[in-house]
Amino acid sequence: MTLKECKKEEKADREFQKKFKFEGSINVLTQMMVDPAVTEKRGRGKNLPLRRGEILDVIQFTNQEQILCRNSQRRYGYVPRAVMLHL
Repeated sequence: MTLKECKKEEKADREFQKKFKFEGSINVLTQMMVDPAVTEKRGRGKNLPLRRGEILDVIQFTNQEQILCRNSQRRYGYVPRAVMLHL
């Protein structure tokens, strides 16, 4: 990883912590997959865009209906639990 990429990731992590009021270090709890049968959705506000079959890193189980996740482009957002499958 180059220095430029490292700084870009650090900046994205700081922005995430500020936007979601997340304190502490960002740890991946597990990985889950978006249900391949779900319709794809664009992300709005704090919601992450959904793509069929995408593998997401789970950062936090926020409540019974949402999970805070990170995608492969290091974008963060909430995803409904109903569309997530365990690997």
